[in-house]
Amino acid sequence: MNWDQVEGNWKQMTGNVKAKWGELTDDELAEVNGDREALEGKIQAKYGKSKEEAREEVNQFLREQ
Repeated sequence: MNWDQVEGNWKQMTGNVKAKWGELTDDELAEVNGDREALEGKIQAKYGKSKEEAREEVNQFLREQ
């Protein structure tokens, strides 16, 4: 799956995103609203990851979808 597909189906994908990154709140996911950079930023902040680590986690998530 590519990010355009995730972005286009964001409301449906939030369950999968929440399953992967359970510490993200519904409000934070609503703020992200399909924006990949915003999601990576939330992952960085919540989990103390580097930008590169967050990007790789999102890439892995896309491969799993």
